[in-house]
Amino acid sequence: MAKQKGKQRITVSIYGQQYTVVGEEPPNYVKDVAHIVDQKMREIKKMNPYLDTTRLAVLTAVNIVDDYMKLKKENEMLNEKVNEDRSTGDD
Repeated sequence: MAKQKGKQRITVSIYGQQYTVVGEEPPNYVKDVAHIVDQKMREIKKMNPYLDTTRLAVLTAVNIVDDYMKLKKENEMLNEKVNEDRSTGDD
């Protein structure tokens, strides 16, 4: 989906708090991102009910970056495989 021109403001709810996000991404994209963060925070809180909000936020960030790095590595490996297949003529 193409980005809309110009910055927009959208208010989202993450773990019971309202945040105004300013950016060029479409509102539905921003809402989806916020929803994923909210879900991950709730998932971690369920496993660690005594975490304060700051520690919960940090652990959530660590978990999300871990997921991101694993997906990035997987994507790099798939791109290498595609490039190898192209150079050898394999399909």
